[in-house]
Amino acid sequence: MQLTRENPGDRTYVRAVDEKGIRIGEDTHTTPLILSPGSIDTGWTVTSFEKLSKETLQPLLALEPEVVIVGTGRNQQFPDPSLLMPFHKAGIGIEIMNTPAACRTFNILVMEERKVVAGLIPLTA
Repeated sequence: MQLTRENPGDRTYVRAVDEKGIRIGEDTHTTPLILSPGSIDTGWTVTSFEKLSKETLQPLLALEPEVVIVGTGRNQQFPDPSLLMPFHKAGIGIEIMNTPAACRTFNILVMEERKVVAGLIPLTA
C-alpha cells in the first residue's frame, strides 16, 4: 500500500507498508521501529503484539508526545488496558490500530505538525 510519494522537508513519513516491510524514504524496515516526525529508532524490542508490555512501551512514553500510535501488525489487537494507563496518567493520547492504519494516521498527524510517536510492528511479525 503506497502512502506518500516523497519525504518533504525534514519530517519522517511512511512511504509504503506491505509484506516487504515499512518503507521510509528509500529504506524498507523489516523489524519493529519507533517513529517520530524527526527520527527513526530501529531498536524497539517488540517482536510481536504479545511482547507489548509496560517496559516495551516505555520508550514511546519517554519521548513525551501528544499522541502515541501503536501499529499491531496485520490485525488490530488490543492490549490489556493496564498497559495503557501510564499514557493516560501522563495526559498522552494513545491509539491502537493495525500497522497500515497506524502509518496513515502517523503521516496525517505529522502533516498537521502534531507531536506524534508511532510504535510499528511490521505485517510479517
